[in-house]
Amino acid sequence: MEKLKAAHLFRNDLIPISGKLVERYNQCLKKLGLTVTKLTSFSIDGLGWSPEIAEEKKEIHYLNNGEANPNAIIITPLQKGKPVYVPFHTFDRDMMQHIFRNHGDRINDITRDCAICVDFDQYIDAFYEPLDVLKYKDISISFKLINDLDKVQKLQFQLVDTFKQGNNFIDENLHQQLLDSAKTYGDLRHRNLELHELYFSTDSFYTRAFNGVFVLRDFITPIVVFEDEKWHKEAIKDTSHDVLIYHISQPELMDKLRDHLIIEYDLDAVVKTPRYERIKKFMFSQLLKEPQHPIKDILDDKVLFKGYLNKLSIENRKKVMSVELYLEKMEVNNQHKLADIVDVELFEALHQPHSSLNAKHQDLIWKLLVNISSLDVLFMYWYDKEQFYKNYKDWDDSLKDWVIGTIRNNI
Repeated sequence: MEKLKAAHLFRNDLIPISGKLVERYNQCLKKLGLTVTKLTSFSIDGLGWSPEIAEEKKEIHYLNNGEANPNAIIITPLQKGKPVYVPFHTFDRDMMQHIFRNHGDRINDITRDCAICVDFDQYIDAFYEPLDVLKYKDISISFKLINDLDKVQKLQFQLVDTFKQGNNFIDENLHQQLLDSAKTYGDLRHRNLELHELYFSTDSFYTRAFNGVFVLRDFITPIVVFEDEKWHKEAIKDTSHDVLIYHISQPELMDKLRDHLIIEYDLDAVVKTPRYERIKKFMFSQLLKEPQHPIKDILDDKVLFKGYLNKLSIENRKKVMSVELYLEKMEVNNQHKLADIVDVELFEALHQPHSSLNAKHQDLIWKLLVNISSLDVLFMYWYDKEQFYKNYKDWDDSLKDWVIGTIRNNI
């Protein structure tokens, strides 16, 4: 990952945490019923998730109390607008933005000397069956302050009110209580520490529960797509829900997504785009066997590209150039069948979200598409970074250079 880090493409917006903030973070972990970290410094994202702590605990989603009970930690206003690097749901960043939109000023005040534990309650205590993910709808977002600072504030108000009544101003015991509270917590009377409960409604989304599930419920018929074969098999046994259930590798899924106007393709238009060249070149790189030149040079140099293309077997050559071959044949005779000429994986990679979808739905469908076909390295980096990082580790060093250059040229 060093090349990605040097190119500022690997978790570049993490916030460093050390000193007093580590103590507050641990207090939040305790309050959430989680074990504390032994690290004296680490970094966090917009959700309060830390890659270093995840590695220490050997649990990527260590902030969750089970798959159905996610949490967040806010210890600095710098978390506002920061990425959520390993979201459990595609709406996690939206929820954090919702929090800062409503409580931004109070968070600025509170995090001067306190930290905030965030509980996302979707009214599901635990998952039992894979289609339980359909229960996601309205989520309540509640807040707890470490040391119950908001409760201490109320107690200070009560002490001050008592102090003002009758002759209580001469009560030395009351004086001492006020002084002890002020020394420990400061004068909280003019601080706005109340974070009222918020609500967030979900529509279509992706969740990492059950090893990855897409829930598409804003279209003609609800569609649930499983990434895990085991949970897909379990889900299709459930006949109590009126939904269409697919495994992500089923060819029928693409047909259904097109029928429901969720995705579309236009081969004539897409072959004229940088996206097509990017996808074709990456596919080509996967077919090269012991090249004598760096892969980056082969992909960037037209002469080298043609030379190595002609070294491929006829079958692989036709695979890489299948879209262009199909379009050429269609100009002569429009009776040709697309499925007989165009490579399936390449064809799937050239789909896009339907133009009628709103921006949020388009992002979700892009994430689904890059998981169906992983040939577009740029869009995989944009829409599924964790899968991108996993794939990246297995690539040739020169291919890594080409991918990094491709991403940087599109930022």
